[in-house]
Amino acid sequence: MVASLDIFRALGDPTRLRIVHLLRAMELAVGEIAQVVGQSQPRVSRHVRILAEAGLVERRKEGNWVFLRLSRARAVEPFLTLFDRLEPAAAEALWQTADLARLAAVRADRAKAAESYFADHAEEWDAIRSLHVAEGEVEAAMRALLKPEPIGHLLDIGTGTGRMIELFGQDARAVTAIDRSPDMLRLARAKLPQDAGDRYALLLGDFLDLPLDAGSVDTVVMHQVLHYAQAPEAAIAEAARVASPKGRVLIADFAPHEREELRTRDQHARLGFSDEQIGGWFAAAGLALERVEMLPGDQLTVQLWLGRRASGNVLPIEGRISA
Repeated sequence: MVASLDIFRALGDPTRLRIVHLLRAMELAVGEIAQVVGQSQPRVSRHVRILAEAGLVERRKEGNWVFLRLSRARAVEPFLTLFDRLEPAAAEALWQTADLARLAAVRADRAKAAESYFADHAEEWDAIRSLHVAEGEVEAAMRALLKPEPIGHLLDIGTGTGRMIELFGQDARAVTAIDRSPDMLRLARAKLPQDAGDRYALLLGDFLDLPLDAGSVDTVVMHQVLHYAQAPEAAIAEAARVASPKGRVLIADFAPHEREELRTRDQHARLGFSDEQIGGWFAAAGLALERVEMLPGDQLTVQLWLGRRASGNVLPIEGRISA
């Protein structure tokens, strides 16, 4: 438990107050904060260390970058609500406005980096897209499957460029996006809305070891991710573990195919999945398969499988089905 005095001391500095205000707007890297506040990165790091020791912010390392977000600890909440209730003085209002304006430049830099990455890889992605139905049709079908119920807390496994959080994030109560690539997470951050605040958490992690508590997520989405898994049944079991009672798991991937170049050129570990495979893995993980949608394309068929947590129990590893 962090002492209240430590929290007040941490907040008793103009730069640290600015950092807290910035993190209320969006999750940021240390270097991005330095860019906004106009201070050196080592100096900002010292301020961040004090805020972290007081329990006000959480640090997370992604490759060579360190990202920050406001703490979600219950003990810290009353202090953060003060920022909503206190009317800023004229001088404070000026620097808050200026900082938010500079924050727009950070968003612009993220968007520029994303555009550059997309341009560099456009030919590879277009080659795969040309084989299957348009992404717009896939997304519309996914929306239709999830639409009847609230999204709640959304988990996007293997978020990649962040399209799923862009598609479903506005309807979610909270969003967690996982990817094992720091570069992909930086691209996904470029898709976050202006009012993202602390509703969005983008985390470095693996789909076989999700950094989430059991039963903490209402809707899990795995969009064109499962074919990269060496053990897809384990990835599904891990998704089921974090799903809440009656929580839903939606997988979008390919039906079985023989495009061997996707294995050799694009590192696909599996050349699609059958309904029987997915159904068996769902059942072994404690999920009931509710709906299956088929979207035939020119050479590849996209399948959507929607499962629901059937009970509070998930079978142990040795009881799960593997292909």
